[in-house]
Amino acid sequence: MSGKTTPARPEPRLYLATPVVTDAAAFAASLPAILGSADVAAVLVRLQDSDPRSMITTVKTLAPAIQGTGAALLIDGHPDIVARAGADGAHLTGVSVLEDAMPGLKPNRIAGCGGLSTRHDSMRAGELGADYVLFGERDALGRRPSPDAVNERLAWWAELFEPPCVGYAISLKEAADFVAAGADFVLVDDLAWNDARGPAAALADIGATIRHAHAAAPVIAAGQS
Repeated sequence: MSGKTTPARPEPRLYLATPVVTDAAAFAASLPAILGSADVAAVLVRLQDSDPRSMITTVKTLAPAIQGTGAALLIDGHPDIVARAGADGAHLTGVSVLEDAMPGLKPNRIAGCGGLSTRHDSMRAGELGADYVLFGERDALGRRPSPDAVNERLAWWAELFEPPCVGYAISLKEAADFVAAGADFVLVDDLAWNDARGPAAALADIGATIRHAHAAAPVIAAGQS
């Protein structure tokens, strides 16, 4: 048996989804302190449905506060406004939506994909060129897979496929478990925004949880699975 070990995988990073933004200026003013509290790789901006011009204005108001920290700004849906708003990409829900949006996003913008209820859908998203796949988020009725099911899907993807996988966590335990399973990013929303101490303190704790879970992950010897 070889004594060599595989290189340690990079420490997973945070992906923060916002509440629906209703007051862009006030929200933008709060973001630097929030994003400065942890290693946030990207922010998923949830927009209030409106006319394209108003949504573009909202994104442009938020962009300096997000992109100025080095985080990517992705829009939840609305791939048609990504370039005009100066966003870095879009998160799409469902393979058909991803497929329709790809020509307008590639090659210069990020296209992430969730709503992947089956392994086949996940693989199809990868074939289409998704920059990441998301597992564990709520559906339109507020339902989500069990944590065990999310762990299984993350582990399967991380072992076999190249694009990053993201685990949507609603607790610190889920965040730690998803890191152990192989998630490259951990997406959080209410876990941060609903914390009584405020989102900055919550993100600091989530970031620490991710670091500890990553440090505790075993190093796999070459040739072992």
